[in-house]
Amino acid sequence: MVTLHNDFLTVTASPAGAELTSVKNNLTGVEYLWQADPKVWKRHAPVLFPIVGKLQNDAYTFEGKTYHMTQHGFARDREFDVLAQSETQVSFVLRDDDETRAMYPFAFELVITYTLDNNLVHVDYQVTNPDTKQVMYFAIGAHPGFNIPVTDDTEFTDYYMSFEPKKSRVQIPLVAGKGIDYAHRTLAATDVNQALNHEFFKDDAVIYELNGRTKFSIVSDKTKHGVSLSVSDAPFMGVWSPYPTTGDFVCIEPWWGIADTIEHKGDFTDKLGINTLEPGAQITHSYSISIF
Repeated sequence: MVTLHNDFLTVTASPAGAELTSVKNNLTGVEYLWQADPKVWKRHAPVLFPIVGKLQNDAYTFEGKTYHMTQHGFARDREFDVLAQSETQVSFVLRDDDETRAMYPFAFELVITYTLDNNLVHVDYQVTNPDTKQVMYFAIGAHPGFNIPVTDDTEFTDYYMSFEPKKSRVQIPLVAGKGIDYAHRTLAATDVNQALNHEFFKDDAVIYELNGRTKFSIVSDKTKHGVSLSVSDAPFMGVWSPYPTTGDFVCIEPWWGIADTIEHKGDFTDKLGINTLEPGAQITHSYSISIF
């Protein structure tokens, strides 16, 4: 386990999945990150790579061959190496090997960096294609779960989600067991606050299309404490809490990729939201968590 510290925050992250495991406010002692109760959800903030969401039949095809991969990919279950570490920053690295190649036939280097800046946790996902000939196809995303309620004197339903900028956004239906119903997108009222209750998640994750810099915040009128997640270039944002088994947390998930659509026939290169990297190319996607 790696511990980062500044005047405002104490943050821990694990080489197992390069996962954030704790985000604490030094001044109040408040823990903001879900503490992975295995009876509800055994993770804190997994990294989703090289897919986001679920594939049809947990499989895809590439260049005529079928590969199998479970929901959200393998990175969250792999051991990363610590690439660099200081008091306020750590970088973890994962590279392809024989085991990953059996599921995902691409060379890659994935570097996850966490940096503390006052009350912010900056997260960078750097993806490199080290191959000299093969174009790399991939998706990546975040899945941090935030404790709701934040304080002992409040309840889950005391909180709501606010959106910046305040404007309507396209919402993408997710049909349980079938995939993304992209053809039946609707307009969500994200120009006003969204009350939080467990029934809001009865149809699984609530998924929005993004366009430009966006901030989703979880706040309450009964406490000054809350959390925000900001992202500038993610095309999708998922919001999730388990149902009907419920837990006192909400995940805010910036995604550079998305689950298979209902109509998808399995070709990885034709997948909705798939990203490409040319041989030798590198890209970095980032988001930040603000606690207050």
